[in-house]
Amino acid sequence: MHDVKQIYYHFLEHHDWKVYIACTVKGLCYVGTEHSSMNELVSCCRKQFPNCDIIENEEKLTPYKNELIEYFEGKRTSFSFTFDIRGTTFQMAVWKALQEIPFGQSRCYSDIAFKIGKPKAVRAVGTAIGSNPIAIVIPCHRVLGKNGTLTGFSGGLDIKEKLLNLEGITYKP
Repeated sequence: MHDVKQIYYHFLEHHDWKVYIACTVKGLCYVGTEHSSMNELVSCCRKQFPNCDIIENEEKLTPYKNELIEYFEGKRTSFSFTFDIRGTTFQMAVWKALQEIPFGQSRCYSDIAFKIGKPKAVRAVGTAIGSNPIAIVIPCHRVLGKNGTLTGFSGGLDIKEKLLNLEGITYKP
């Protein structure tokens, strides 16, 4: 018999920021931008935790919500809370490398591929970045094209631009 995991979610709206957030008792497991939907939240959570119950509960998300709001207001440059995410060994390596990109700086896909010791896996790195379950918090928005161009972002290019501008990161449109 499989254990049923409780996933708590909330739709956070703060000024012009709108994000779906979800957590388990162990940590944050999902962040989706305003272009995501409740269906995407459910799909991502069930992919990571197949036997989960998804329950709306703003109170359980308070610590995550507070830090995200501080980030959106320019008062926070990193997050202190724990994550509870699942991915392949390769994805987890990519996501760890993304977390090491400092606030206000960017990297390109090949930088991440090199960082994880797979310099020829640039396309696979892009795919892993695109499947990051906690956008913003694991800063996939800090990854640009080789020549500093704005490239794909599963949360929407307009949101990527907004995040880069918030952090003062220059890019080529």
